[in-house]
Amino acid sequence: MRWIKGLILAVILLAVVLVGILFAVNNQQTIALNLIWLELPAVSLSVWLLATLVFGVLLGMLAMLGVYVRLKATLARSQRHNKQQRKELDSLRTQEFKELA
Repeated sequence: MRWIKGLILAVILLAVVLVGILFAVNNQQTIALNLIWLELPAVSLSVWLLATLVFGVLLGMLAMLGVYVRLKATLARSQRHNKQQRKELDSLRTQEFKELA
């Protein structure tokens, strides 16, 4: 089952790489990007679009960083609470056995 998952992942990765190559080949026209206060040099359209994609992915990861940190803190707090509850439960169980003896 594990090798099937690896094979499917490899096929998907190969398809993405092929689509990326086709995308780059079909978008060769050069475009100078004007950002109102800054004019960036003329580079092919595919480079600008891929750079925008990478920038968007990084920005999205940065935006989700706060949520990730908050969830990790909540998980750590819950695990500490769970450990404390288990200790208390174990002590109550041993206390009950001591009272019966």
